[in-house]
Amino acid sequence: MLTSPLVAGLRAARTSVVCTRNLAAAQQASDPIQKLFLDKIKEYKQKSSGGKLVDPSPSIQKELKTELDKLEKQYGGGSGVDMTSFPSLKFDEPKLDPIDEPVSKDSKKK
Repeated sequence: MLTSPLVAGLRAARTSVVCTRNLAAAQQASDPIQKLFLDKIKEYKQKSSGGKLVDPSPSIQKELKTELDKLEKQYGGGSGVDMTSFPSLKFDEPKLDPIDEPVSKDSKKK
């Protein structure tokens, strides 16, 4: 008997939370600040296609070139090597001595 008023109260609380969330979501779409923010993000996405810098100044381009030259000298890049890409790693299989070789008579005497 005590549980039915409690369950009814919980249902009413859940309904009010859902209504509040839906109202808040509807208000976000009409907020001019958020709309402006989303428009700027879309504009930035269009400008930055291909992973390039967006509206770089000559000083920024010069600084990028200088830093890439430093990396090239420090880590051994050369002409035609893309220092901005992830390096390809190659691991050679180490040569292991076999452990199940029969022991020779000469090695037993030592």
